[in-house]
Amino acid sequence: MIPDMSLTIEQIVEEAQLWPEDVVADLVDRLMLAKHGVHDPALSPAWRTTAARRVDEIRSGKVKGVPGEVVSARVREIVGR
Repeated sequence: MIPDMSLTIEQIVEEAQLWPEDVVADLVDRLMLAKHGVHDPALSPAWRTTAARRVDEIRSGKVKGVPGEVVSARVREIVGR
């Protein structure tokens, strides 16, 4: 169940797109930690480097992103749901 929120997910994403990449990476790290309780400080610099590279690849058109709905459907296929 999702609690009543004053901002929609779309509003949060729109706002985050205006933030510097390192701030977004920090937010993602914090969300993953809050949700999954796992944090390996040694992975943080590697994650930021990889995330920045992937963002650059998508923005430049070198790589085409896969829509979340497509990824979710594929995951449901794999896990049989």
